[in-house]
Amino acid sequence: MVTQRKPRPSKYLTAPIRPVQVDRDRSVAGLLEKMEGAGFGARQLAEAHRIWLDMLGDNTTIMVAASGALIPAGMRRLLAYVIKNRFVDVLVCSGSLLFHDLHETLGRQHYQSHPSMTDAELESAQIDRMWDVLASEEEYHEANEWVGGFVNQMDQSRPYSTREFLHMLGRELAEIATDDGVLTSAYKSRVPIFCPTIADSAITVGIAGARFEKKNSFCFDIAQDVLDMMQVAARARVTGVINIGGGTSRSFIQQMEQATNIIKTPARGHKYAIQIATDMPHPGGRSSPHVNDEALIFGKLQRGAATAYVNCDATIALPILITSLSQTAAKYMKGRKRPNFTFAGKELTVEVS
Repeated sequence: MVTQRKPRPSKYLTAPIRPVQVDRDRSVAGLLEKMEGAGFGARQLAEAHRIWLDMLGDNTTIMVAASGALIPAGMRRLLAYVIKNRFVDVLVCSGSLLFHDLHETLGRQHYQSHPSMTDAELESAQIDRMWDVLASEEEYHEANEWVGGFVNQMDQSRPYSTREFLHMLGRELAEIATDDGVLTSAYKSRVPIFCPTIADSAITVGIAGARFEKKNSFCFDIAQDVLDMMQVAARARVTGVINIGGGTSRSFIQQMEQATNIIKTPARGHKYAIQIATDMPHPGGRSSPHVNDEALIFGKLQRGAATAYVNCDATIALPILITSLSQTAAKYMKGRKRPNFTFAGKELTVEVS
């Protein structure tokens, strides 16, 4: 009989991996709880869920940066759910995401494609393709024209921040929407949306089309967006960021720490950070608050910040995370003191009780 040697004590080897088991707990939250004892992507997804709950319980001002074709891929109702239930407080979205949301709020749809469909036949049929998702080019043009018609009704004598414009756009859409999306949910829940890439979207194509017809002289005031975000950063007790994808939306939230220098308020850094993307992770397997790439991934963090890097397609991670939150977040929300925003005129007022 072979004698098994007793493991040598080590300060590192203290938390054994717990293999994920199949049991009668069929809830998504129960599955994530079991995944906390695993490794790699399973553990990171479970930690992202735990960090999101910690943010809700710590009266954190939660900011989400989102980009990519999340709406065409079917994530619209999930995003609307976290907005309506105030699991998030501030949104920074890409222009394409918001245009796709507007398109669906106007009663249009996106469709599944089949591998046998060729780009040539889709082009001749005026169909746009995003990987395995399709959309009608004609319907996109109709959405452009709708935006142009909306802008023609606005005051042309002054510029608008993207935050003010998107709040007004959400209000207009809410009057006709039969199914809430990002814009309408944010309007109803008084959650501000910023869009630093609004020029790179069909929303601005609609505005430009109306200007070409000499029906408006509308323009944006991007500096006001920076000042609004500065107020959010300065007044928040604790901040946390959830990055869904990368790009300018993520960079805009990183910039808010620098913007507080305008009012001579030292940057405090985020206490919590979640990254959901398919970017190449840190060579060590995940990022740490002590490595140089941290600023690129999360922005400026507090020392010892709670972080999770979920190296996963957001369309896989979000349904699991948000469904789990629907089962676990209620007790964390009972005593939550969330920031309150006043949308009066061109400036955003932030109150934290």
